[in-house]
Formats: sequence, C-alpha cells, structure tokens
Amino acid sequence: MQKLRYFLLLAAGVMAAHVAVAQTDNDMRRRAIKVGVMLPLHADNGDGKRMVEYYRGVLMACDSLRANGVSTDVTAWNVAEQSDINETLQDERAAQCDLIIGPLYSSQVKPLGDFAKKHQVKVLIPCSINSTEVYDNGSLFQVYQNGNMLNEAYTYRFYQLFKTCHPVIIDCNDSTSTKGAFTRTLRRKLDQEGINYSITNLKSNEDQFMNAFSTTQRNVVVLNTSRSSDLNVAFAKLSGMLISNPKLQVSMFGYPEWLEYTRTHLDNYYKFDVYVPSTYYLDPLAHRTKRFQQKYRWNFHQDMQNYPQRFAAMGFDHAYFFIRGLHLYGERFTGASAMVGYTPLQTPLNFERIGNGGMQNRSIVFVHYTRNQRVETITFSDRRIQN
Repeated sequence: MQKLRYFLLLAAGVMAAHVAVAQTDNDMRRRAIKVGVMLPLHADNGDGKRMVEYYRGVLMACDSLRANGVSTDVTAWNVAEQSDINETLQDERAAQCDLIIGPLYSSQVKPLGDFAKKHQVKVLIPCSINSTEVYDNGSLFQVYQNGNMLNEAYTYRFYQLFKTCHPVIIDCNDSTSTKGAFTRTLRRKLDQEGINYSITNLKSNEDQFMNAFSTTQRNVVVLNTSRSSDLNVAFAKLSGMLISNPKLQVSMFGYPEWLEYTRTHLDNYYKFDVYVPSTYYLDPLAHRTKRFQQKYRWNFHQDMQNYPQRFAAMGFDHAYFFIRGLHLYGERFTGASAMVGYTPLQTPLNFERIGNGGMQNRSIVFVHYTRNQRVETITFSDRRIQN
C-alpha cells in the first residue's frame, strides 16, 4: 500500500481508491477483498470530519492486513447527509464489493440494505442505531446496540458480577436524567432474582444515607444520573460516610459518559472501585495505543480528534475484523469473534443473528478502576456468560 497520506479526503465530492493486486478468482479467500466505504467524507461539518478520521483508520487497517498477506481493493464515496445514496449505488463498482462500510445516517440504511441483498454484498453499519432494517435483512451487520439492548446487557452483567453484593441506588434529583430506563431495568432484575437493594437520596441526612448501606456486604452504588456535577457530590457524600464508617465496603457502577470525566474524577474512580459499562475503551497507556497514535501522526501529519471514542481506532477495528474474517472464511463469515481471533484496539465485536434478519454486535465492556490504581477491562463477547 502506498503511503496513506495520499488518500486524504479534504473536500466534498472527492473519491479515493486504493487498489491492490487484481485477481479473477471469485473466492474472496484467494483474492483481494473488495471494500466500499459510503460515508460523509468531507470537511464541511463535524460528521464529515469524524468520518474522514474513521476512513483513515480503515486505510490503516488495510495497510496492517497487507503486511500479513491480505490484499484489499478499497473504493470510497462521499455520501453526505443530503446525498441520494441511490445515485452512489449506480456506480458499477458498488455491486462488485464484498463489503460496504456505511452509511452514517439511518435514512440511507434501507436503500443500501436492499441493494446489498440484491447483489449479495455484506454491509457493516458503523454508527446508526435507529434503523430497524437489521431485523429483516440478512446482509446487514449493525455495530451499535440500541438503548434497550444495552440496558438489558448492562443489567445482566451487573447481576453476574454483583449478585452477592448489596446494591444502593441513589436518587440525584436530576429531572433531566435519561438513566431512569436503566435503573428501572436493574430494579426489575434485582426483584426477579430476590436480591435486596436500598434506595436513598443525595440530599438525605447522614443517618438516613448511612442506613441504606450494608455493614456486612460489599455495597455497589448506582446513581440515577450521569452528570459530572452530581457525581462529584456523590463522591463527597460517600467520602464523608467512610470517614465515620471506615469498614464499609463500597464500589460504584456508572455510565458510559463517565469515561469523559476520567481526568476530573480519576482519583475517586480508584478510591471507589468504579466500574463503567461501555461498548468501547481505548487504553491511553497501552503500547499498542501509543503506536497507533504515532502511526496516525506519521501518515496524516496531525493527531486524532480529541473524542472519548477515537474514530480512527473505530475504523481500524471494524475494517481489520471484517476484512480478516472475509479473507479467512469468505461468504461463510458471520462476524463471530472466535472466527477472527482479533484483539480490538478500542471496539470489541461479536455478532449474533437477530431472528431471521441480520447480525447485531453484542459485545460490551466494563472498565474497572481498581483501588491499586490500575485500569482493567472486562469484555463480554457473548449474549450470556457461559458457565
């Protein structure tokens, strides 16, 4: 592969292609994997800039795969929010793809899905969660789970990890909170399993607050909001309680948004043994992360955008996982993690079929900030823990 800097997409309407050695064998296990990218690849707004970075990660994955003997033929189209994706699909190269990555916008999923079904092309939907096409179209692979799926997954894993503990749910008086659906799902699961839990309020006096905690079991605190300001108050309240009751065992279970507050609250994350559920995690201290950041800087002469989820790393994981899977198994590739044996840089992937439809990623991660000031990740790659 040529140097990746030659594949920068800097303006709307620009199309780029990386062509590997062409072969005529129809078995993709013996030829270059033909990949199409249909995303907003422009610099007009945040969506475009993020997806350009994502696309750069795809190209970096192709470069890494080439070093391992896997050839790719990549064609990219700029499909902005107002674009008619049907016009893009008229390009004869689209029907020749083995895999199309896209689209970003839910309104474009159905026409792309119908096209993929007709031409037997696999489609990886990297971000959209609002389309329901994956329930009926076997050609679609959807990376992100909707809110209900995630709440159920987080709840089940909470139960698995903390079923011998005493949950304490703290009402933070946040009328704007969107976390009520999770706490309701959690309470329903705890009731079903016969696990006693307590409910208290962030404004409760010291005695009332303390009465919600067990003196004989490890307590796991759950707030009903993800706001940083309320989290800060909760840390102060819990610290005061532990001064008076130093033998209490307290851990906390948070929300994906807490990853955004790591720099602000890191010491308290360690102190309170915090677990953060998420669908991704990029370890900033890992050698592999630093190497990826360095390669990105070499190739594109700039750093990745400063989002909690790095889009170049996302694109790398998605592309490496799928292209390697297609190289190994061809049409039989189903997106199961065991088929690829790939350790993700940031985004774990493991797909399961939804009824008679397409494939849905089921992987989630618990990021655990331990009391000995380490960060460990617990990845759940299957829908249920196998005993």
